[in-house]
Amino acid sequence: MLKKWYGYTDIFFILLLAVVPLFVTFPYRVNIFLSWEGAYRISEGQLPFRDFGTPLGGMYWVIPGIFFKIFGPQMVSLIKAQVFINIISGLAFRSILKSLDVHAGIRYISVLLYCISFSFFNFWPWYNHSVIVYEFIGLAFLFRYLSNATAPRALFFALLGGVFMFFSFMTKQDGGAMGFLIGAALAAYHAFTNKVWKGLLLYVTGFVALLVLVIATLGPNGFGYWFNHGQAPHSARVVPFDLLDEFFTGSEWIKFYLAIIFILMIPRFNRFKDWLNDKGEVMFFLLTMAILLEASVFQVTSYTPPDNNIFFHSFAFAFILYRLSKLALLDFAKPLTLFIGFAGLMLWWSEVYWKYIQRIAARALPPSEEVVSATGENVVNKKTYMIHPPAKDVPMEQWTFSKLKTLEKIYMPQPTVDGIERLMNMQVLKKQDPKVLNMSELTSLAAEVPFKLEKGSEYPLWYHLGVGMFNKQAALFESKISRKEYDLVLFEYIPTLNNFYPFRTRDSLKVHYQLVDSFLAPRRGDTQGMIEVYTK
Repeated sequence: MLKKWYGYTDIFFILLLAVVPLFVTFPYRVNIFLSWEGAYRISEGQLPFRDFGTPLGGMYWVIPGIFFKIFGPQMVSLIKAQVFINIISGLAFRSILKSLDVHAGIRYISVLLYCISFSFFNFWPWYNHSVIVYEFIGLAFLFRYLSNATAPRALFFALLGGVFMFFSFMTKQDGGAMGFLIGAALAAYHAFTNKVWKGLLLYVTGFVALLVLVIATLGPNGFGYWFNHGQAPHSARVVPFDLLDEFFTGSEWIKFYLAIIFILMIPRFNRFKDWLNDKGEVMFFLLTMAILLEASVFQVTSYTPPDNNIFFHSFAFAFILYRLSKLALLDFAKPLTLFIGFAGLMLWWSEVYWKYIQRIAARALPPSEEVVSATGENVVNKKTYMIHPPAKDVPMEQWTFSKLKTLEKIYMPQPTVDGIERLMNMQVLKKQDPKVLNMSELTSLAAEVPFKLEKGSEYPLWYHLGVGMFNKQAALFESKISRKEYDLVLFEYIPTLNNFYPFRTRDSLKVHYQLVDSFLAPRRGDTQGMIEVYTK
């Protein structure tokens, strides 16, 4: 019985680490407004491009939107959605390794690394994470085909691989396009070496057919305008010099893995023809190289947050362990090897979990905070050698909870909570069907007041000028502001971010509306801002 359950150890890791967020509370996440409003609109029956403009694809919000339908439009519903995404993500990675016939011991260690390095700290849905998850699901289905192309349902798995690569592309263009090309290259290699082309054709068909269907359906609604990175009014993010500069001046882990992998591959390259006949290892090698290449590009095209591309660790590490076992340097069937592997992994990625036990450790072993010693001498150490100016941030221990249902289990700075309460008590919001323009990250107010969100292909989902909207949309809002069409306008002024909310719209508000209140935005550090309240 124990041996039977031993085979599911990696699934236990996936489930255990995924459900942790369900039992804790959270500070308000910067930029999570985008996940909330997209999910809310979809849960209300709206469609991307038809009812709101977005440079992203709508698949980013599908799972959160379903969870809003089931649990309601609370912020914690986003966390529940991400728990589900993390479980599916881990299972997809596990499936890829199983299809590659990776030894169970290597698989356990690699899955644990995947969960710790890529899933565990992703508590909230985010497009740069979701696009990779859909890609890995697509690869998992594709590898089910590639590992046994003669099985009864094998061709169906190839088709599903193309479908999920389409979902990835319709989440975000860069990661989705690279994911599709990776799958196509692997399927083409399999087709060429086995002289069987149906799987490749079905994979491509699954992707292209859905893309044509979406373009035909949503094309008249401005699909070509919004989903159009690299062409006007969008700006290109793929610049060859930037890719090379980032790779050679940074990318330390990617270059380290490449060096180790090629060293371990020397014995195989010495017998190149023999190696080519080992189709399983060739496929694993090609996949690993492709993932490292994708990570090198993704860190430039999707630069925020800065750890978007860390999905590569697990693939590279798994291949390195695989080669070490093939060279008979490590035996992963031995419990001692697994134990040392797990212990080393937890030590390597201690930063991920240390911050959660740091508070307990700080109480047991309180850190020194003194600036002047008991003898009157000046104290200079790692924490005091620099003199920091007084921070404008409200210390997180002073953050508190709001009474709003959509913000249940989410804490924010006290001035933000107080400002929201003042806002909710304003008479202008007590009228029936108030018309509100909410250019702030407090998007969940739409469900709390409530007020109707403007919809139509000309209205952007979010207001980052040059990213989520453009001058055409800014002019539209400024025209409505000049005609005083809104009863109330919320504008978040963040002076250190480049038009995160368009400065030109704020200038128009100052001319045509009056500022009646302002309060701290739920942010910290260099991107701190103020939420301004304007009325006619």
